[in-house]
Amino acid sequence: MSGGCVVVATGNAGKIKEFAHAFAKLNLQVRSMKDYPAVPDIVEDGDSFAANARIKAGTLGRLLNAPVLADDSGLIVDALGGAPGIYSARYSGPGATDAANNAKLLQELGVVGAEVASEAAERPEGERLLSSARFWCALALYMPEQDDFIESEGALEGYILERPRGDYGFGYDPLLWIPGQGRSAAELSVEEKQRIGHRGGALRQLLDKLEQTGVRL
Repeated sequence: MSGGCVVVATGNAGKIKEFAHAFAKLNLQVRSMKDYPAVPDIVEDGDSFAANARIKAGTLGRLLNAPVLADDSGLIVDALGGAPGIYSARYSGPGATDAANNAKLLQELGVVGAEVASEAAERPEGERLLSSARFWCALALYMPEQDDFIESEGALEGYILERPRGDYGFGYDPLLWIPGQGRSAAELSVEEKQRIGHRGGALRQLLDKLEQTGVRL
């Protein structure tokens, strides 16, 4: 698998950094959508994380005739019936920012009056945990020679905090408290997120499948 190149179907700097960190260990070069500014936006109209990942990887892979890795990931909050789910990136509407999405999430949890029992998990002193939740990641790697996909999924379980903590993550990272770590996802290093995170878990599973099939990039 070493020595090749994979296009990652994202322009998100945080995701690019995580994927590049993982693939560097295999001597694989990573390109992103920032390297292909002329490529049009892709409509992600699937009904699941996995479906959206396949749409992105397949569309771009056929367009570029190259191996393309796409992920669709987001936050699933139990007290909100699974929201924001596949709408995580645009939860607060058109032009959504991380700050706006986080603010809306806390507002919605306030509306439903969510709060888990204090004994449900280790928590920051003096703070409430509003709901059990998890980050979910679906990966799809499009292989042009086979016109097929290799897929995997991963999750990171936690609880929603009543206020953000940490400066190192992106998205909803500052609001997801990780039991056993004593920190939010935004207080974890890139290496720690690769080890325990949803994207890192999905990526390890994907790389294992690549090795088992003998497919080279």
